[in-house]
Amino acid sequence: MRRSFFAKVGMLGSLFGFGAIYLLNASWLAPTPQGEPVLISHRGVYQTYNRDNLGRDDCTAIRIFQPEHRYLENTIPSMEAAFAHGADIVELDIHPTTDGEFAVFHDWTLDCRTNGRGVTRKHAITDLKKLDIGYGYTFDGGKSFPFRGQGIGLLPTLKEVLQHFPDRQFLINIKSNDPNEADLLNNYLRQHKLLSDSRLMVYGGPLPIARIRELRPKALAFSRDSAKDCALGYLLIGWSGYIPEACRNSIVMAPNTWHWALWGWPNRLIDRVAQSGSLVIVLDHRDKKGGLTAIYRPEDLNFLPKNYNGVIWIEKIEVIGPLLQASHE
Repeated sequence: MRRSFFAKVGMLGSLFGFGAIYLLNASWLAPTPQGEPVLISHRGVYQTYNRDNLGRDDCTAIRIFQPEHRYLENTIPSMEAAFAHGADIVELDIHPTTDGEFAVFHDWTLDCRTNGRGVTRKHAITDLKKLDIGYGYTFDGGKSFPFRGQGIGLLPTLKEVLQHFPDRQFLINIKSNDPNEADLLNNYLRQHKLLSDSRLMVYGGPLPIARIRELRPKALAFSRDSAKDCALGYLLIGWSGYIPEACRNSIVMAPNTWHWALWGWPNRLIDRVAQSGSLVIVLDHRDKKGGLTAIYRPEDLNFLPKNYNGVIWIEKIEVIGPLLQASHE
């Protein structure tokens, strides 16, 4: 009898606990989402490529699909096109140069895309600007090079990009894991009076990102490692409403097959993350290798709730941006 009583008390306690956790994480009890999704355009409007059996160091310029537009990644025209197609944020890649600039260019070396050779950061910006950054692109195995001769002088500096778009938001990718690069970037931005702390968004290796967080605590900064720490921490204790330190002024990844595990998805989660100075970023987790990729296809948006207003990382902004705009008219 006594054992039965305690069993009932234990059961009621468990039910109460589960009920409290449910209410604490109930998305429908969170503020109603306002506004439209925030779109990050990866590299601007660019030439997409075949990723089948793609190695980490393979040249992607020789794997492009037949061109559907004239834009080359990480150039001012491609960024203008991305914003015109609905991007709120454009992701770009930077390398320090030997003469104190930051070159906006994706690859660690010049050999794949350009008519230059060697490590990108071992050149002066004056030399980089003479290169044809469209030189190496081919979609037919080298039979033709549709952008050869069209990319001369198109490689911009970070200062040129930020001054050309003074009111736009960028996500800056530091391409190394050197903490000194964070100091270089911080000094560069302050010297040229570019990007306040609250507008700086940067990601890269764990060491420069840790240093950026020291130099600019209000900046949104993350690495792959910090994003993983955030995801694991939130999965473990997010039910309590607490946002782990790794998730503050950072990002919370929301892979489209993990939503069942994200406490408070979507409204409660987005509200919590916003209050911690961070962003919820939706990515695609359905590729063959099980990794995370940006959203490529319009049908990849079908898993999003109707009122989702968090961030979506997008590859083909020229396709998906107008579709999302039309759906919210």
